[in-house]
Amino acid sequence: MISAGAPLTIQTPKPVDPNSDTPLDYRQIQARYQAAGQGHLLTFYDDLPEDKQESLLKQLHALDVERANRIHRKATTCPSPLLNNQSVLLGPLPEECFDSTLEASPEKIEQWQNEGLKQISKNKVGVILLAGGQGTRLGSSAPKGCYDINLPSAKTLFQIQAERILKLQGLASKQQDAEPEVIIPWYVMTSGPTRPATVKFFEEHNYFGLKSENIIFFEQGTLPCMTLDGKIMMESKHELAVAPDGNGGVYAALRGSGVLANMAERKIEYLHAYCVDNCLVRVADPVFIGYCLSKNADCGAKVVRKKSPEEPVGVVCLRNAAFNVVEYSEIDAEVAHRINPKNGQLAFGAGNIANHFYTREFLNRVESIESELEYHIARKKIKSVDFATGDIITPKTPNGMKLEMFVFDVFPFTERMAVFEVDRREEFSPLKNAPGTGEDCPETSRRDILQQHVRFIENAGGKVVVGETDNQVDGAPTLEISPLVSYSGEGLSIVSGKSIKTPITINTLEDLKKVVF
Repeated sequence: MISAGAPLTIQTPKPVDPNSDTPLDYRQIQARYQAAGQGHLLTFYDDLPEDKQESLLKQLHALDVERANRIHRKATTCPSPLLNNQSVLLGPLPEECFDSTLEASPEKIEQWQNEGLKQISKNKVGVILLAGGQGTRLGSSAPKGCYDINLPSAKTLFQIQAERILKLQGLASKQQDAEPEVIIPWYVMTSGPTRPATVKFFEEHNYFGLKSENIIFFEQGTLPCMTLDGKIMMESKHELAVAPDGNGGVYAALRGSGVLANMAERKIEYLHAYCVDNCLVRVADPVFIGYCLSKNADCGAKVVRKKSPEEPVGVVCLRNAAFNVVEYSEIDAEVAHRINPKNGQLAFGAGNIANHFYTREFLNRVESIESELEYHIARKKIKSVDFATGDIITPKTPNGMKLEMFVFDVFPFTERMAVFEVDRREEFSPLKNAPGTGEDCPETSRRDILQQHVRFIENAGGKVVVGETDNQVDGAPTLEISPLVSYSGEGLSIVSGKSIKTPITINTLEDLKKVVF
C-alpha cells in the first residue's frame, strides 16, 4: 500500500531490481528464451563486455517473453477490424445510455453538476492524465504538457489543467458537508523518455500551486518491437527494441505501479481520464461525473458531434452489439451519412475525444478481462540489429511491428456504459499539428481559449470591447481569464451590464473588478 506522503512518483515494479547484486543465471535465461522461440536475443552475448552482458540479462529477465508471444499471436490471428456488411454489424448508440448538453435543459445540467460537486467535495474523485507524448510534431522535444500555446499569460497545458483542478477544489469546498480539505488527486502517466522532464517541470513550477503529495507520477508500459513473423528485435547488441504499449496500456500501468492501491487508500471511487493535448478539457468535470453517476455507469465516454460524415474521427457506437470506437476508415459512406430520424443528426455522429469516466471497481476488473483485449499492429520502419552481421540496419520500408492497445479497447466489456455529448467549442480543441498548419495546432488552441473567454463574459451579461491596440489573432479578441478566476464561466456576475476592453489578462477577481466599466 502506498502512503499519501510527499511527493509521490511511483516506479513500475520490475522482476529485477537494476541495482541488485543478485547474479542472473545465463543458462536459465537461455533455456527460457530458446523454449519461447526467441533465443536469437543472446546471439551477441559472448562478444559483449561484462557490464553490457549484465544489462542484457536484466532486460531479458524482466521481460515476460511468453506474454509478448501471446500478444503477438492474438494480434496477428484475430480477424481484421475492417468490417463487411456494416449496416448489420454496426449499430447506433442506445437512447438510454446517451445524453447531450446541447439538448439537455439548464435544470438537468445543474442537477448533474451538483451531484458531481458533491462527490468531489467528499474526496471521492480522482483524475488520470495521459501525458506520455512528446511535442515532436510541434517542433519540441519536451513533454507535450510543457508546451506554451502562446497565450498572453504564457501558461503551458500542464499549468492550465492544474489551475482548473485548484479552482474546482475551491468550488467543491463550498458544498454542504464538504471535507475540511477537498483534494482531487492527479495521477499523471508519463512514458519512460518523458518522465524525468515531466517531474522536473512540475518541481520547477512548484507543482502549479497544488500540493506535491497529491500529484502522483507513474509510467506507461512498453512491449518489445517484433518482426512481422514474431521475432523480438534489438536496437543494439545489448538492448532490446521496445516501444510504449499505447494509451490503453494505462490499465496495466495503474495496477502494476501501485496507483490503484493508492486510489483505494484514498477512498477514491470515481476517475476522470483525459489526454494532455486538449486545452479546453474540463478536468474532473462535475457535470460529466454527475451524469455518469445518474446512469449508474461503470464506464463513460465524452463525445462531440461530428462536423460532417467525412470528418476523420473515431465514432463511439455499437459493434457486434457491444460498445466500441470504430475508426472512420472502417465506416463505409452509406453508414457514415445515415441520419437519426428522431433528431436529424448523424446516426453515427458521436466523435470520440479520449475523455472518459471510470469507477475504481471497473478499473480493478480490467485485469480479469485483459487476455481478451485487442492489441493493434502498427507496421513501422524500426532501426535494429542484423543478427547475421551485427550491423545496425536503418530500413526504408516497414520491417517490423509495434503492438499497442487503445484506451477504448475496454468498452466492449463494460456492464453499464454512458455516453455524454458536449459542445465542441467549449470542451475540445486538440493540439496535434505543427505551428502554422491551421488545424489542431498552437494557433487554434490559443484562439479557442480566447474565444471561450469572450463567451464567458458575454454569457455573464457583459460586453467585450476590442481595443485599438489589440492585434487579434484569427478573429479572437485578446481576453484571457485565469482558470483560478473561473472554471467554466461561473462567478463572473460582476460584469453584468458592464464592459471590458481588450487586450487584457485577468488573473484574479480583483483584476476583473478594476477593469470593468
